[in-house]
Amino acid sequence: MDEIGEQLAGWGVAVRLETRGRRTGTAVAVAVGYIQEMDGSLVVAAGSPEADWARNLEADPRVRATIGERTFDAVAEPLDPPEAAAAVAALILKYGTPAEGLGRGPAFRIRPVGAAESD
Repeated sequence: MDEIGEQLAGWGVAVRLETRGRRTGTAVAVAVGYIQEMDGSLVVAAGSPEADWARNLEADPRVRATIGERTFDAVAEPLDPPEAAAAVAALILKYGTPAEGLGRGPAFRIRPVGAAESD
């Protein structure tokens, strides 16, 4: 992940998602926009069906998420089309229209598992 992505996640503007590469099995990190749900889960969406982080989650839904000082293990659940459309609308409202490609790829609910921890 690049330095800007790390900073955005550190500031809480983005979430840092650490997935396992679907081919290599190595840890891969990316910073993406998110919506925090009332139940503590996060909603994220990919701008492309070929986004590696999203394809990794499709292959293995286990993910480690970091927002600011908070890091937690979670499971990614694919959203059905109406939920995905609502997620994309909310993400565009939060982050603005430069996300014009958003919604072409899969969308997920990132649901924390176990106790949250801080790094």
